[in-house]
Amino acid sequence: MAQKILGWREWVSLPDLGITGIKAKIDTGARSSSLHAFNIEKFDVDGEPWVAFKVHPLQHEDSTTVSCKARIKDYRQVTDSGGHRSMRYVIETTICIGEEQFTAEMTLAGRSEMMFRMLVGRTAMRNRYTVDPSRSYCVSQNPPKNIGN
Repeated sequence: MAQKILGWREWVSLPDLGITGIKAKIDTGARSSSLHAFNIEKFDVDGEPWVAFKVHPLQHEDSTTVSCKARIKDYRQVTDSGGHRSMRYVIETTICIGEEQFTAEMTLAGRSEMMFRMLVGRTAMRNRYTVDPSRSYCVSQNPPKNIGN
C-alpha cells in the first residue's frame, strides 16, 4: 500500500486531549513529536502518574486555551534543534491527520516562542507517510471548526 503524502505543515487534531485543530510542522528532522504545553502539573490517579497542562492551539494567538490531562508514559531527556537538552514529560495520545488516526508518543514542551505549537516527528510518521517539503496541507485543507474550549 502506498504511503500518503504530507506537506511540510498540516492541520492535526488530538481528540484524547480535546484539541480539534492545531497547525503542526511535519518535521523529518525531529525524532519525537512535541506539543506546546504550559502550566504543566504532575498528579497521581490510582497510583499512576498523570499530567495536567494547558495548550494554546492557535498559532500567534494566546487567548484560546485548551485544558488537557494525560497519563505520563515517560520522563526523558530530549535534545532540541539547537542542541539544548531538557527533561520532558512524554504522553501517548491519538493523532488525527486527514482521515488517518493513530496513537503516538508526544513530548510536552514550552513552544510559545516557536513558529508552530506542534511538531510531528519521524517516529509518528514512520511507515505511514512520505513528506513533500514543497507542499502544504496535502491531507488537511481547512482548519477544523470549534478549536479550543
